Amino acid sequence: MSVGLYGGAFDPPHRGHVQLARCAKEALAIPRLLVLVTERPGHKEVATPAEIRLELARAAFPDDDVVLDDHARTVDLLRDHSDWQDAWFLLGADEFLDFPTWKEPEEVLERVRLAVGTRPGFPRKRLEDVLAQLDRPGRVRLFEMEPAPVASRELRRDLVEADVPAAVAEIIRARGLYGAKQRYTSEA
Repeated sequence: MSVGLYGGAFDPPHRGHVQLARCAKEALAIPRLLVLVTERPGHKEVATPAEIRLELARAAFPDDDVVLDDHARTVDLLRDHSDWQDAWFLLGADEFLDFPTWKEPEEVLERVRLAVGTRPGFPRKRLEDVLAQLDRPGRVRLFEMEPAPVASRELRRDLVEADVPAAVAEIIRARGLYGAKQRYTSEA
């Protein structure tokens, strides 16, 4: 049975995150998805405490297992969980472009397979350029997903309630997160 792993800061989790997970589960017949909320990402700052991001992710992914990940780097997480050997690790196409700069990317590919969600119109050549840099390009599977042009960075600045799942919007409103005191521009 193949498990899916989906790691990230989820600051906040949005429609694009949920859509990537849904499309990956369908495209790869993944029966179980483990959403890993990175406590202290090694590659970027987070605006919200880990416990709140964990709560938001649980609201965004109610049908999946959502846990806090205390590893700053993916390879360190995978080293501690050899039982996930050959799992699918989910990424969006934009993040895959940075994969060669990750800590020990070849070891990541040795331990898991990558499932990369691409949207229509994303430059295939850019993905092929990354694949050409890898020793194990056969461990990467690209799958199509519908476009969801949402970025967490922009949401933290200009929250639009329709860009996050309704359960996430409720928590954001109740806690006054991400500028929630602003007037929403659309309904969830």
